[in-house]
Amino acid sequence: MKLVVIEAPAKRETLKKYLGSEYEVFATKGHIRDLPAKSLSIDINNNYEPHYENNPDKKQLIADLKKKAAAAEEVLIATDPDREGEAISWHVAHILGLDPNTKCRIQFNEISKKAVLKALTEPRAIDLSLVDAQQARRVMDRIVGYKLSPILSKKIAPKLSAGRVQSVALKLVVDRENEIKNFKPEEYWTVTAQHEKDGTKFKSTLTNYKKTKLKLSNKEEVEKALSVIKNNEFVVESIKKTRTKSHAPAPFTTSTMQQDALNKLGMSLKRTTMSAQELYEGVEVKGEGKIALITYIRTDSTRISADAQNMCREFIAQKYGKDYVPEKPNIYASKKNAQDAHEAIRPISLAITPENVKDSLSKDNYKLYKLIYERFVASQMSDAEYSNVNVAINVQDYIFKAVGKTMEFAGYTAVYKEYVDEEKQEISKLPKLEENEKVKVLDILQEQKFTKPPARFSEASLVKAMEEKGIGRPATYAATITILTARNYCTKEGKYLIPTDLGHKINEYLEKFFHGVINVKFTAYMENRLDDIAESKDEWHSVVDSFWNGFKGLLEKADASSVTMKSQPVETEIVCELCGHKMLIREGRYGKFLGCSNFPKCRNVKPYEVDEKKTVGVCPECGKSVYSFKTKRGKAFYACEDRTGCNFMSWDIPTGGKCPDCGKYLIKKGKKVRCSACKYEVTN
Repeated sequence: MKLVVIEAPAKRETLKKYLGSEYEVFATKGHIRDLPAKSLSIDINNNYEPHYENNPDKKQLIADLKKKAAAAEEVLIATDPDREGEAISWHVAHILGLDPNTKCRIQFNEISKKAVLKALTEPRAIDLSLVDAQQARRVMDRIVGYKLSPILSKKIAPKLSAGRVQSVALKLVVDRENEIKNFKPEEYWTVTAQHEKDGTKFKSTLTNYKKTKLKLSNKEEVEKALSVIKNNEFVVESIKKTRTKSHAPAPFTTSTMQQDALNKLGMSLKRTTMSAQELYEGVEVKGEGKIALITYIRTDSTRISADAQNMCREFIAQKYGKDYVPEKPNIYASKKNAQDAHEAIRPISLAITPENVKDSLSKDNYKLYKLIYERFVASQMSDAEYSNVNVAINVQDYIFKAVGKTMEFAGYTAVYKEYVDEEKQEISKLPKLEENEKVKVLDILQEQKFTKPPARFSEASLVKAMEEKGIGRPATYAATITILTARNYCTKEGKYLIPTDLGHKINEYLEKFFHGVINVKFTAYMENRLDDIAESKDEWHSVVDSFWNGFKGLLEKADASSVTMKSQPVETEIVCELCGHKMLIREGRYGKFLGCSNFPKCRNVKPYEVDEKKTVGVCPECGKSVYSFKTKRGKAFYACEDRTGCNFMSWDIPTGGKCPDCGKYLIKKGKKVRCSACKYEVTN
């Protein structure tokens, strides 16, 4: 019996089906050996050597693994094909007493029979350069977390955390918020003419005066232009016809998948990551059992294999026709700092269409698989082609422009439409026009507008910014951004991220004392040095040493400084119901709360309502007012104003009415009024 060691239990059934009865598959469930959580565990004075320990919660799992390995004729480690997976392989080899330089490591980019069986024929040694790159990242992140977090907790608020990449992501969000706050809108005006010819209505927009671009900044300038325009004829000055092409987008990388899933499907980073993981590891498909549907999901490469490319081109020719297959295969260049270790994210087999497996997939899994499937097919299709008409209309040297666009060949858009999140020039269906022709004017419209500040970051646009700036890696984007909201450094308003007061404070403090390390340029530089380690161009101890030598001075300076951003407690008139002392407004990790001034003798704490109390409902138990409160994590709930004498609490607003069916209290849910207990419901 041969033993194959993997990470995720979800892969086990899929792999066993391909490996056959002579192999046993064992899942480590992630890391089984790591840095202990309760201490730094890095010997800074001894060349930054990490002190690894077997994870205590996996004691029995490790015992089982050793037992199975001892009985196996061969052990092959098949952890994920990335740096983290390579490091887990190295730890597994250490625990089992295997020489990492022997051919004990196999990897596959997709969990298909062909890929798995091929991997068995190509075992290799564990790549110690990849392991070292992961170790360097782990050590630097541990040093930042364990050395910087206590300073933030001491100088700002208890139980705060900082991260080498996390804090830079926060800086991007805060800097954008400050940019929005300091933005000064500028007035401008648009002038649009509405035309008609042969029953076709179209629009033109004032853009130029003679050959100079016209910027109308106020009402007076508009009136001056209109005084000329309204009294003269609109004459076609020129007509330019062009043929343009739109090239197909590249197949998904981790970040582009995350962006498209949020923009098109409304799926958060967390939902997208979970769904993609399931599609990669394997899902139950009716009549097939458990099968994997997509290739490895943590990648920054747009490269695809020759086999996948040929499969796709044949599929396109068969389904859409030869005109949709480009003469030469589409090849996409990855960005400069891409690791390019894996293919782009794609379906394993185009024969398994989204519709074929729709009934077997969850709603999220179906939507994401369909998105990945269509993007991959589109990436190997011909360009979309358009006929464009640009018409310049002259009114006494004031130039109006009308734009028409007609699709001549759908190309890749027959499968996939790219997401656009910006105002586009209005495109009309134009009638046939001739130069020097007079154009009929139905109306002339003027509109006052103001320039807009840059949009706040969404999860998707923050991922895009992190990728473009070289901060983090595909495997880290989701976790990094999620922690910002989990720790109350940011909140989400709709799809946008907004820094909290705490987030602003942390960023301000880091900017003051740690700007040399917590900044975009330096973080991107360190990512490049980690890449150098992975490519055997640098040695991991020296990389960590250069980082620490710059960081430790900043730590000492910040710790010695008297500068603090702690909020001082504010006394209120609220009396503690436990001991009679006054309650204080204090500030903690999750925002403001009420704490007894008799602390530590009295440890009474209560939620603090930041805004003035406002009645939002009627208490169904005592008839008093119901107010909105917040939990420590910032979630709203509704409770009776008499917090000591009445225990009523609800996550929904009570109306004060009773259900006609069961007598329980009614609640507001959007535009509906519902019973809190039964199915009674009416539209409000």
